[in-house]
Amino acid sequence: MSARAGTWSNWKRPSVLPGFGLTLGYALLYLSIIVLLPLAALILRPAELGLAGFFDTVTTPRVLAALRVSFGTAAIAAVINGIFGLIIAWVLVRYQFPGKRLIDAFVDLPFALPTAVAGIALTTLYAPNGWIGALLTPLGLKVAFTPTGIVIALIFIGLPFVVRTVQPVLQDFDSELEEASASLGASRLQVFGLVILPSIMPALLTGIALAFARAVGEYGSVIFIAGNMPMKSEIAPLLIVSKLEQFDYAGAAAIAVVMLVISFVMLLVLNLIQRWARRHEDNDR
Repeated sequence: MSARAGTWSNWKRPSVLPGFGLTLGYALLYLSIIVLLPLAALILRPAELGLAGFFDTVTTPRVLAALRVSFGTAAIAAVINGIFGLIIAWVLVRYQFPGKRLIDAFVDLPFALPTAVAGIALTTLYAPNGWIGALLTPLGLKVAFTPTGIVIALIFIGLPFVVRTVQPVLQDFDSELEEASASLGASRLQVFGLVILPSIMPALLTGIALAFARAVGEYGSVIFIAGNMPMKSEIAPLLIVSKLEQFDYAGAAAIAVVMLVISFVMLLVLNLIQRWARRHEDNDR
């Protein structure tokens, strides 16, 4: 009884900012209208296919190939962004050089640039007759209209998520920890791997998760450079649009549900790893 009373008293304890009940109600209402209701409608729409029809729709070779392309390229792009995003954030935080502010502004360019414009620009560069594609073609390397081109487009749109997530953590990192480790005889590599990296790992994983989530649903910048060849470079969002154009709303919703479930599971795994990394960092402290 006393424990229950204590919990209730903590719940009812007045806050510095009043109106908790009202704001909580607005938050739940807003979340329900914007997120939960659309997701519920999406999940319920394939019910008209029946269980057998649902599995027949999402297990066709074309759908499975599109899902492999979408999630495979998104995962590769997210990992690459994690590596090079960390390097870019490190350079922007730790070094002073001419044009630093300009480069820092360029990082946010994919946020402001329309995705269709980005797709056209990348296709112009990497097409066989493009500036970079013309140099790669004699070497037997083809980027545009292949999954490689999709990865490049997803790297372009996902890089800012990693940089802007890691950069503030590096700025707030206590340099005295580095100095103490160096005074104890640790090399630069050891300082980075044993002191700095564990501290920024939760932020880095968050950036990778955001970049992955953004890449999975990307459409505008990918359709131009992908070539959209079924069983080879066709992405799942394009297949959903194709089914919508054919008025197959249930089939489109079925593919979307599969993408939703896979994305949720992968993000859940990343969040669990992130939580483990944060707990491990707290224990070390």
